[in-house]
Amino acid sequence: MFKLNKDNTGPRFLIFIADIVVCFFAILLAYLLRFDFRIPENEVRLMFWAVPAYLIIRMASFWIGKTFAAYVRYTSIKDAQRILLVILSGSALMFIINGIKFYFFDSLFLFPTSVLLIDFFVSCMLLLGGRILVKLVFYGDGKSKEHKLVLIYGAGEMGITAKKAIEGSGSTEKKVVGFIDDDKRKVGNRIEGVKVYHSKKLPEVVAKTGASEVIFGILNPKRNLQQRMVDLCLAEKLSMLHVPAVNNWINGELSINQIKNLKIEDLLERSEIVLDSEKKKAFFSGKVVLVTGAAGSIGSEICRQILKIGCKKLWLLDQAETPLYEIEQELLAKGFNNFETIIADVTQEERMDYVMSTIKANYIFHVAAYKHVPLMEGNPSEAIKINAIGTYKLGKLALKNNAERFVFVSTDKAVNPTNVMGASKRLGEILLKSLQGETKFIATRFGNVLGSNGSVIPLFKRQIEAGGPITITHPEITRYFMTIPEACSLVLEAGLMGSNKETFVFDMGESVKIVDLAKNMIRLYGLEPDRDIKIIYTGLRPGEKLYEETLAEGEKIKPTHHPKIHIFEDDALEGNTHFEQIKDFEAEIQINDNMALVSRLKRIIPEYKSNNSEYSKLDS
Repeated sequence: MFKLNKDNTGPRFLIFIADIVVCFFAILLAYLLRFDFRIPENEVRLMFWAVPAYLIIRMASFWIGKTFAAYVRYTSIKDAQRILLVILSGSALMFIINGIKFYFFDSLFLFPTSVLLIDFFVSCMLLLGGRILVKLVFYGDGKSKEHKLVLIYGAGEMGITAKKAIEGSGSTEKKVVGFIDDDKRKVGNRIEGVKVYHSKKLPEVVAKTGASEVIFGILNPKRNLQQRMVDLCLAEKLSMLHVPAVNNWINGELSINQIKNLKIEDLLERSEIVLDSEKKKAFFSGKVVLVTGAAGSIGSEICRQILKIGCKKLWLLDQAETPLYEIEQELLAKGFNNFETIIADVTQEERMDYVMSTIKANYIFHVAAYKHVPLMEGNPSEAIKINAIGTYKLGKLALKNNAERFVFVSTDKAVNPTNVMGASKRLGEILLKSLQGETKFIATRFGNVLGSNGSVIPLFKRQIEAGGPITITHPEITRYFMTIPEACSLVLEAGLMGSNKETFVFDMGESVKIVDLAKNMIRLYGLEPDRDIKIIYTGLRPGEKLYEETLAEGEKIKPTHHPKIHIFEDDALEGNTHFEQIKDFEAEIQINDNMALVSRLKRIIPEYKSNNSEYSKLDS
């Protein structure tokens, strides 16, 4: 109890003693005020019994209420409520003791009623006033060198919660000196004791308050407003942090440790796809689910979401041993136990036949794939074997074992493909459409996924942290981006609402210029592009496009019940028999005849035109 805290805030027991001393003076002052500073002799005699009883009651109530457990200098409204409740309960007990003594013993009060009333107000005033005084003295004028002075962007619930998390954390590192908001109705008002400023006047606010950090505390901000604020912060050389989404708070409460530096991923995020939770539960209830590629970025997140929704049994299949072990341990640590892992290669037909016939999955989410464009350009046999033939054979096994749904994760690079990887994914879509039976085959096309293995953002991070340079293939190259949760929500939505042989595409918003993304990342590190970190252009890699497309010629768009999800129909491919050429593909794979493989791929997919690749000569 007497042990000092690690941050030298003093032992809690001293606060307990101080509160009792304050109450002792409060009861004495109550007697003096009640009797005009001339206490009668008979009351003085009663005080020898009354005051010790009073102190014992106060000590017990403080101990039970743990009023001494909070940091005095971070006293909050909740702390004030606790103190008021504890004082009120102690005073109520003394009134009860008074009544028992008067009515059941000697018809005398131990405490004069008026003294108890005066004591209640004096105790509240001294205990709360003392804490507020300590808080004011500790913070001073808000410009102590101990603190990083912070502005919070967003004067709504999330911003206010962030302020409370900072002040209630016991940390001396941050001091909130104001809110920034775009809502003119809030500007000029005070919230939680600090002023609200307009976001457009950020330079003036920084000069006035001396702030060095901005915390983004807005739920689903408008992209243009957030980007403007980011640009202003970068211009003022302010550090930027953000509050995580509410569903990521610990036990429903925000911790200061969760307020992290703003990352480029946070700037590119949009509101995630929201699905009907009851509909999802009904969809997966009692079902056996198989996820291939379960150890990858997308596959592992799909597994997390499915287990969170609930299913009868989830099977995680991957050929990568260590990543599969890691996701297994993560899910076990979260308390999930209705899943099992399988190590297998989706191209091993006999092994997959055994797996599929054994587990009898109702739903299959096929995520396993090769996805790196330059690598697949040099290894077309592997791209076709995994992304196309493996997908087709797994689809056949789904039919054989009466699976209800088969959801194939494709890519936006399958639209007018310029590389082997995109074309192999397109072939996978075509082959699935040619399968006939009861199983519903559904495809989903994604853009680039933020934070996924091998994506550009982790590469840029490593290059910046190494001192540069950042390498970009072309100054005009653009890409669409989505978050991992967004991508996985699309997969689940496709599985839920797809009928058969449909391709679902997510509305990915505006494409992002990669050079702008790189410059913003450099600035988020507090550095200047081309001064601190050089940007160099290396030229387009084999098969790489300048920009991605979401719709190919001949595809028709159809809306769904969700405004951000569309269906692209491809009637021309219905009943296609190109799967008969699979044996030819397999023969060419065996002898590693890359030119023959890509030539055959181009004949099946006439819109496939190679870009910056040795296979361009085949286009003529």
